[in-house]
Amino acid sequence: MTTVRTRFAPSPTGFIHLGNIRSALYPWAFARHNNGAFVLRIEDTDLERSSQQAVDVILEGMEWLGLDYDEGPFYQMQRMDRYREVLEQLKAGGHVYPCYMSMEELDELREQQRVRGEKPRYDGRWRPEPGKLLPEPPAGVQPVLRFKNPLTGSVVWEDAVKGRIEISNEELDDLVIARPDGTPTYNFCVVVDDIDMDITHVIRGDDHVNNTPRQINIFEALGKPWPVYAHLPTVLNDQGEKMSKRNGAMSVVQYREEGYLPEAVVNYLARLGWAHGDAEVFSREQFVAWFDLEHLGKSPAQHNPEKLQWLNNQYLKQADNDRLAGLTEPFLQKAGVSIEGGPSLAGVVGLFKDRANTIKDIAASAEMFYRAPAPSAQDMTQHMTDAARAAVKDLAAALAALPEWKKDAISPAFKATLAQHGMKMPQLAMPVRLLVVGTTHTPAIDAVLELLGRDAVLARLSA
Repeated sequence: MTTVRTRFAPSPTGFIHLGNIRSALYPWAFARHNNGAFVLRIEDTDLERSSQQAVDVILEGMEWLGLDYDEGPFYQMQRMDRYREVLEQLKAGGHVYPCYMSMEELDELREQQRVRGEKPRYDGRWRPEPGKLLPEPPAGVQPVLRFKNPLTGSVVWEDAVKGRIEISNEELDDLVIARPDGTPTYNFCVVVDDIDMDITHVIRGDDHVNNTPRQINIFEALGKPWPVYAHLPTVLNDQGEKMSKRNGAMSVVQYREEGYLPEAVVNYLARLGWAHGDAEVFSREQFVAWFDLEHLGKSPAQHNPEKLQWLNNQYLKQADNDRLAGLTEPFLQKAGVSIEGGPSLAGVVGLFKDRANTIKDIAASAEMFYRAPAPSAQDMTQHMTDAARAAVKDLAAALAALPEWKKDAISPAFKATLAQHGMKMPQLAMPVRLLVVGTTHTPAIDAVLELLGRDAVLARLSA
């Protein structure tokens, strides 16, 4: 049985967003499901637009999401000798020819075709044919190399997502596969890479469908079988446009900076074009066990920020408090908040994680435990009545006398003070909240006081 081998082959020409990284997640999952290999290849032949910074973001994003690769990263610019070797094979087999047509001539030809209502394309004027007399090559002009695309017949493949696709060879002109300086072009390099890396399944965005028949013809010319193709529908942004940097898409690593958990992002991405029944929340292990190509969606998927927040909340609820504390502390540091001398951050995180959408939310809520309380004058005037002052004083005495500082003991102290002063809970809890943490919005007051600790609570109440 053939070992499944998939690949992710991004171009490092801009930052990688959710729509791009989905094209890494699915081939990764397919390889893991089939005990195969997942290969990372960096397609960096566009020297003007490629950057090391973009490569770093790809590697960082994949590492954060746990998309580990078995081989690579391979860089196309480091494989130029191999491409030239295969070009020589194609030359020897009569599959390529030099073309001396200038860009100006090509532009002029395309303009004439447009005026006539024809599809703009190269007209094969330098293609050698039996009995055809070719022009004299112009002096001092370096030719491009063009691939001799078959003139008749069709390219047919069974796409794992789109089903049978057939493209007539008459629709395809002779592709440039090497530039005047001899550097090979994208579609040719991809075929050589997929052959050399034994790729069995190419799972990529459907913006590549037009490249596929050209690539298949090059496989044929080299006498090699082509892989199974699965072309994924586009990911649309929340406005229904194609997700892109221009349309405001965020870099994958930006989701980490916004306080999302990697497992929530993986779960969200998995559902952005694939489904397993009605399952909405599932682990990485379940995703790998369930993943197949049969259940990939045929329609474009739309990014839904609210859905991602909801999923992240589900994962925050389940997450270990110590782990969340480690992820929350950098957000507090960034806000200039030190947790030194304050309550256990893991305990504080446990109070807020159920109602938070992101770690950033948890950090914003947790600040109250590590800053000196600074209630607003308006809140103090509203809640700190003379009756409240008397009740707070008696509550402080009751809390000071507690044999142990536990939530279960703090709650009865409140009830006894309320009974003594004939008050309702908000009349006492609101001023206590203002005095101990500076705000009226907190989780259950007994849980807040337990975490703050007896000394801090009594000091703040008496202040």
